[in-house]
Amino acid sequence: MSESVTGIKPIRRALLSVTDKTGLVDFARALTSFGVELISTGGTASALRSAGLSVKDISELTGFPEMLDGRVKTLHPLVHGGLLYIRGNAEHEAAVAQHAIQPIDMVVVNLYAFEKTAAQPGVAFGHLIENIDIGGPSMVRSAAKNFEDVAIVTRVSDYPDLVREMEGAHGAALSRETRWRLAKQAFATTAAYDTAIANTLDTIEQAPLPAESATPSAKGLPSTLRINLPLAQSLRYGENPHQRAALYADGSRLGIAGARQLQGKELSFNNLVDLDACWELAQEFPEPAVIIVKHTNPCGAATGTTILEAYQKALAADPVSAFGGVIGINRPVDGQAAEEIAKLFVEAIAAPAFTEEALQRFAAKKNLRLVEVHAAPAKPVVKHVSGGLLLQDADTARVNESELKTVTKRSPTAEELRSLLFAWRVCKHVKSNAIVYARDGQTLGVGAGQMSRVDAARFGAMKAVLPLRDCVAASDAFFPFPDGLETVTAAGATAVIQPGGSVNDQKVIDAADALGVAMVFTGVRHFRH
Repeated sequence: MSESVTGIKPIRRALLSVTDKTGLVDFARALTSFGVELISTGGTASALRSAGLSVKDISELTGFPEMLDGRVKTLHPLVHGGLLYIRGNAEHEAAVAQHAIQPIDMVVVNLYAFEKTAAQPGVAFGHLIENIDIGGPSMVRSAAKNFEDVAIVTRVSDYPDLVREMEGAHGAALSRETRWRLAKQAFATTAAYDTAIANTLDTIEQAPLPAESATPSAKGLPSTLRINLPLAQSLRYGENPHQRAALYADGSRLGIAGARQLQGKELSFNNLVDLDACWELAQEFPEPAVIIVKHTNPCGAATGTTILEAYQKALAADPVSAFGGVIGINRPVDGQAAEEIAKLFVEAIAAPAFTEEALQRFAAKKNLRLVEVHAAPAKPVVKHVSGGLLLQDADTARVNESELKTVTKRSPTAEELRSLLFAWRVCKHVKSNAIVYARDGQTLGVGAGQMSRVDAARFGAMKAVLPLRDCVAASDAFFPFPDGLETVTAAGATAVIQPGGSVNDQKVIDAADALGVAMVFTGVRHFRH
């Protein structure tokens, strides 16, 4: 059966030009063993020659030297003609014969590391611009467009599979199915590359001189929202079994999307959402902290001198809701903590590390998902609405003691102040309307997602397992009327933290003074819808 019918096409000539040279020599050596002629450029050609491989310079092919500091080397008809002409097309065959254009059957390209360059602090603007690849994406697109005849290789991870296929029954050839898969990857690669360039340049309000650093502007939010994330994992289903779902990641290996799963069942959509919620809250605390989350809201949060102490306090806050929850921890998990946590049915645990002893303790719980997470920098938050997307800065606002404004006659005691700051950090991560009761680095009751702030105060008190006497309360937004304040004080709160800013602030302050309650304003609101 002919090649045109089967879709299997031989590889006789390959052009290699890569920034990432991982696995390059071994792949090129395999191509040579199949009788493939190698053409290459600059540093790639040098690397191949240093390995003892025979390679033709691109300038030999084109009859034109590399020039303009390497800006022009593959942008030539003898290169793109060899990539783009349709084999078997009489008109194309006549044209390439007339101009002595040789076919190129495979292109191996990965692009200048623009994103890596852009991430360098104080990178010179000229250096940033020079790391915008032109010839590479052009070759990628040409080869991908003509995938019926040309294989385009943009991922180092594909090298072994391609070698195995070329070792197969058809010998030094690739199937149409493989070329199509490679072409789709190639177009995704150039799309992501262009997105990275556009997003980076969009943050620079005015182009500086080449020697100056490319400082992002204060505007921050892009003029066009471009999102281009590769598929990281297909999920069994979404929030419910009838919904399809998948995880897409930025490739940084940071945060929950980049977490490394150490054991347990496959992570579900809801696991990932809950893990993100508890992990982000755990990062609010400088001291050891454990957060137990159920449906994205913390049912127990605590700090301690050790992870074991923090866990025991977090569990004691609401042991019923903790069953089947997800846990976020901001320190490596040791054997003692693991032994105690293993007594509870938990869906998943996120932590920066697990000791060998901890892994041994958890090993018996085969379904328990353990994920090792490294903190990711805060990025804008995207939410979907019908017909579009909403974009906002991540809520990274924090307050310290010096920024609090005491508005009542009585100031909080040192102990109350510590509890208020703890409660405020937790409240930031509770769905609005939110009220958090806390004492001594431990949540006591959480009122989350209520339509009325008074209801949130009542619900949080109702959920309390431990006594609320002499606790503090945090409200994610201001009390519009004294009734919310009166509810938390009736429950046992002696000090309150809230943003302030209501037209009725003075009425609320007067009520606090009448009740002998200390109250501080943060000037910062933490709505979480």
